[in-house]
Amino acid sequence: MGNVTIKDIARICGVGVSTVSRAMNNHPDINQETKDMIMQAIEQNNYVPNNSARNLKRTDAKAIAVLVKGISNPLFNRMIKVIEQITQKEKYELVLQHVDDNQDEVTVAIELEKEKRLRGIVFLGGYFSHSEEKLKQISIPFVLSTIKLEEEDGRQEYASISVDDIKESERIVEYLLQNGHRKIAVIGSRKDDESIGWLRQQGYRRALERYHVAVDEELICYVPGNLTPYSMEAGYEMTDQLLKKGKAFTALFAMSDSMAVGACKAILDHGGSIPDQYSVVGFDGMDVAQYYNPSITTIRQPVEEMAEATIRMLLELIRKKNKSRHLVFEGQLIEGQSVRNITE
Repeated sequence: MGNVTIKDIARICGVGVSTVSRAMNNHPDINQETKDMIMQAIEQNNYVPNNSARNLKRTDAKAIAVLVKGISNPLFNRMIKVIEQITQKEKYELVLQHVDDNQDEVTVAIELEKEKRLRGIVFLGGYFSHSEEKLKQISIPFVLSTIKLEEEDGRQEYASISVDDIKESERIVEYLLQNGHRKIAVIGSRKDDESIGWLRQQGYRRALERYHVAVDEELICYVPGNLTPYSMEAGYEMTDQLLKKGKAFTALFAMSDSMAVGACKAILDHGGSIPDQYSVVGFDGMDVAQYYNPSITTIRQPVEEMAEATIRMLLELIRKKNKSRHLVFEGQLIEGQSVRNITE
């Protein structure tokens, strides 16, 4: 069933709409058996009561939701700003919803769609591997942004905007390899991560494999549950632990620029120098990488262009002016002063 209404629940249970309303509001003048039957029907049919009478009346409301998974990523703040500017110009209301790492973003989207009477949804960040059956419960257009789909997926109901995280990570690790580094550590996300961290680690592994360098699993550092992935704190703590273990490495790939800054601080606190003793690279192309001393070599994502493409594509889908498409943007390798060529 598509968008289930209170009338549908009433019909299923063979009662009036007012009876359903009384059951949901725990009204005393309804017998327990009828109430239990109604509540069971609500649960089985995934009915989400609309708690805003204004939204019930305003079927012409123009609202777009952005579901953000990975709120610590400063890259998303820049993207949201662009999306917000365009939605305002197009006279749409923007609903911003943060999604926790352990939450299912599609379940959140389904509930939000019914509650807010949305016209479209942007999924920002996270990992998308949901069944076709579940996706069909989202009855409005949606765009996956900064989420790279597996090429073998190919289902055209997806619209997506991304860089190729595997390819771009492979590129920056190859840059380290070209500068003579073979013992390359990597710090990223949690061990069970199936999203961006997993993709970027695949790029790391591919680069080493292409240069016939064996992967040393002890140089792959995972963020524990008490730390926020991709944060400066995580970058510092993971590099600090790596250095305390005494594991030899000459270069470090941090999966975000924020982590790279934290890693540099840990190296300096241990009496090391950058890039003379350790080379460090990041990912994202944030301002912090450019203004850190030494400036950090990184992959710059064209975030403003990606954000504009995301919202423009969604508006086209809402207006039925285009079909779902997959756009992959090229990253740009920005050379800083954080890498030393150790073959010279």
